[in-house]
Amino acid sequence: MTVSIELETIRLDHPSPGILLATLNRPGRLNAMTPQMFADLIVLGEAVNSDEDERVVVLTGAGRAFCAGGDLSNMVDIESWSSTRMRRHQELGAGAMTALRGIGIPVIAAVNGPATGGGLSLALGADLRYASPAAKFNAAFTRLGFSGGQLGTSWLLPRLIGWGLTSELLLTGRFMDAAEAERTGLVNKVVAAETLLDHVMDIARSIAALPPEAVRSTKADMQLNLETATFAGAMEIETRTQILRGRDQEMHGALDKVRRELGLVGQQDKKASEESA
Repeated sequence: MTVSIELETIRLDHPSPGILLATLNRPGRLNAMTPQMFADLIVLGEAVNSDEDERVVVLTGAGRAFCAGGDLSNMVDIESWSSTRMRRHQELGAGAMTALRGIGIPVIAAVNGPATGGGLSLALGADLRYASPAAKFNAAFTRLGFSGGQLGTSWLLPRLIGWGLTSELLLTGRFMDAAEAERTGLVNKVVAAETLLDHVMDIARSIAALPPEAVRSTKADMQLNLETATFAGAMEIETRTQILRGRDQEMHGALDKVRRELGLVGQQDKKASEESA
């Protein structure tokens, strides 16, 4: 079974087995974020995590933009919002980002155009990012009078590109083009626009071909260790995960396959016989 829900602002397709293509689908507004999109992201995260057949999520945007951040037409009267209403709006956005980061399988962003403000945050929430030359990134929050620390940007961005460059982007609100994004590690690679999605799908298929629980546990370890303060703590998390993996039949099957490819099966049987003698 694969995810087969309908969302108002996100189009879902299955271009390959186990790969869910989620397309932000408000091209007339450059895929700008609305409360409905936040709600749809939360539903999407829950649906993916409850489905055992999905292996990879690919996130992209319809039209010429990835995501232009928050739709300002939904905030024309923000000056009159009460603190309670503002908190509810923020918590909905935070819930959407938490849901995206909480997807248990790899999420790949195919950044097909501008990713600004909350769009930058969405790209940061993915595990891998590939961009077309038309992509550009900025934290528009400070230009609009908000704090640059929005939707997890102040936590995620320094971990990718460092404190100094993050400070420059958040404090100035300047744009970073695709070439600089690749050079600084914000994106994994810049790919020609006409082949971007094909390239990302190739990466997704290579991940989907691996033992699924090995992939899930690898992502979980990496995320946990981003929030672990010490090397010793990170090693303990990895050790516990590997102990659990060592008792898993999926791991046994994958390891046996590699042994057979390397011609080690007979050697393994011989060693076991010698040890029992």
